[in-house]
Amino acid sequence: MSEKKKRKILVVDDEITVCKSIRQAIVADDHEVDMALSGEEALKKDKENAYDLIITDLMMPGISGLDLLQALKEARPEVNVIMVTGYPTIKTAVQSVKMGAFDYLPKPFTPADLRSLVSRAFKKAQGEGTESGEEAAYRIPAGYYYMIGHTWLKVESDRRAAVGVVREFLKSIGLITALELPKENEVIAQGEICAKVTSADGLSHRIWSPVSGRVVELNKKLDNDPSLLRRDPYGEGFLFRVETSNIEEDIKGLLLAR
Repeated sequence: MSEKKKRKILVVDDEITVCKSIRQAIVADDHEVDMALSGEEALKKDKENAYDLIITDLMMPGISGLDLLQALKEARPEVNVIMVTGYPTIKTAVQSVKMGAFDYLPKPFTPADLRSLVSRAFKKAQGEGTESGEEAAYRIPAGYYYMIGHTWLKVESDRRAAVGVVREFLKSIGLITALELPKENEVIAQGEICAKVTSADGLSHRIWSPVSGRVVELNKKLDNDPSLLRRDPYGEGFLFRVETSNIEEDIKGLLLAR
């Protein structure tokens, strides 16, 4: 691939060792990786280079990750931003997705986790503006709550709800070769892993739960036919049902399809 066509990534963290380790994990022949040690430096570099993807720590002195996200999105709404976050800031990370972040990556993470996320971000960018005729058929149904780019939540009773994967996520990973669901009676939390899918390129992709509660029913149909996720993502392709534990608070961090 020619130098002109290389994708450009910017890694932002106030610790140089963290920047270098992330850079080492994702550097490749088809893209180049720059580093910035502050939000201020990141904004300056992005103005000069218009990066295809920005990976930033959430907690930084000066301009925080959320402040950086907001400034980037105001300047270039199309830019993809990945937020790196620690466990205590999961709720803030969920909020970052609501603000327009492509996704977030909780610590600790592996190089493989990071590469899977970068792959999804680039596939999303490649797919933007295509399949416009299909989008209406796969639009999130009215009344569903959702985490942008990840999961949806359909409240079915006072405490019970169904959880599934949004079409946007499925488009960004391509063909699904394996699916890992939680176990029945397992307790899950909003913003944490509730499922994993493996794509045809061998990458494993983590799916965040939109709600906290106890898993009460798994979609057994997916055992024999994981392609149902793609064919009917908002109906028969749901992942599981959950008995929610804090639904009123959880939906505050989600968007409502209308």
